[in-house]
Amino acid sequence: MQYRRTLCLNGGQVIMSISKPSKLLFSFCLMALLGACTPKIDVRGNLPDPERLSEIVPGEQSRAEIKEILGTPSTIAVFDQETWFYISQRTETLAFFEPEVKERKVLILKFDEEGFVTTIETLTAENGKKIQPIDRKTPTAGNEFTLIDQLFGNLGRFN
Repeated sequence: MQYRRTLCLNGGQVIMSISKPSKLLFSFCLMALLGACTPKIDVRGNLPDPERLSEIVPGEQSRAEIKEILGTPSTIAVFDQETWFYISQRTETLAFFEPEVKERKVLILKFDEEGFVTTIETLTAENGKKIQPIDRKTPTAGNEFTLIDQLFGNLGRFN
């Protein structure tokens, strides 16, 4: 079955027919294009389940038990080996735009000298501070060559 539409161009008639399969193909292409715009979700890091986290009682578990319950920490404090960090972040990227941070969590576990948990603290993206990197360049010693210097600089330097 064919559908007919009539278009008038410069006083004349042009007959254009659209078949049912071409409508289906157009609909499929439109859905594929719209489906390509769904955000890409990226989860990074190591954030334990809240159920596993509820098993930890300060003063009762050692480092080895924490490692067994929660797994290896994302990082350990550099100057204070008594602090462990479990860091995770969830971002969404839509098409070609910059990724947007949807969720960020940092779990901080502090241990005493004997290796038992003393405090458990959770930080989110709201606790963080936005910093603006300084956009400067460090000058380096040396010569700056132009394109012509680079192309013809070695002419006449033969041993």
